[in-house]
Amino acid sequence: MDVMRWIGPSGWRPALAAAVFAMAGCGSAPQDESATWSPEKLYAEAKDETAAGAYDKAARLLERLEGRAAGTPLAQQAQIERAYVLWRGGEKAQALSVLERFIKLNPSSPGIDYALYLQGLVNFNDNLGILGRLASQDLSERDQQAARDSYQSFKQLVDQFPRSIYAEDAQVRMNYIVNSLANYEVHVARYYYRRGAYVAAANRAQQAVQEFQYSPAAEEALAIMARSYDRLGLTELRDDARRVLEKNFPNSRYVAETLAPADKPWWKVW
Repeated sequence: MDVMRWIGPSGWRPALAAAVFAMAGCGSAPQDESATWSPEKLYAEAKDETAAGAYDKAARLLERLEGRAAGTPLAQQAQIERAYVLWRGGEKAQALSVLERFIKLNPSSPGIDYALYLQGLVNFNDNLGILGRLASQDLSERDQQAARDSYQSFKQLVDQFPRSIYAEDAQVRMNYIVNSLANYEVHVARYYYRRGAYVAAANRAQQAVQEFQYSPAAEEALAIMARSYDRLGLTELRDDARRVLEKNFPNSRYVAETLAPADKPWWKVW
């Protein structure tokens, strides 16, 4: 609002009165009632907003509480819960940012195990929910970094806090992530193999075996390696892959497939 303009001598009094009135009107905006709340009331209200699903309101209240109670356990609690409500409100990047800052600044906090668990959950839900729809996507273009980040958070939790109430569930999720990532690598290897990209197929299958040797997907990965090396005329590597397959999975159906004639073209469906 611009009130600093030249006014002739005859009009300064009414103009000044109008300016004062206008400025008073500008300052009459409604006050935020939470500005006078105690930290305890801020926290209670934030919990109510969270329970009601008003995550944006809860996040604002918790952010204010974090500043108001700085240096106290309540401020740490507010920071973790703000990460939670940001995540539930769809602000996953912000939630991760808050958690990273919390973990960095509060390594000895009683809530660090939950912070790691929540960090794993944010990445877990962000990425793994679409693993079941691989067939409808170009497998070579998918990014598994969120799943790997999720695994690292859960692993840090399990390693550092094995008695945490979150450790058991974190371990279950870690196992799921490992199997999902291994299956993904095998999906990609199979994708390349069916399209005649045998070098890429062998490399991707080898990566699956090296990173996820204890996953059930390692069985098919070894078979893809053997078949790919066979197509490339690399008989020594083919025999090595087949030997490892037979030793680790003696009853595997893939053993016979590695000895079978060349597969029909990937585009032929009959």
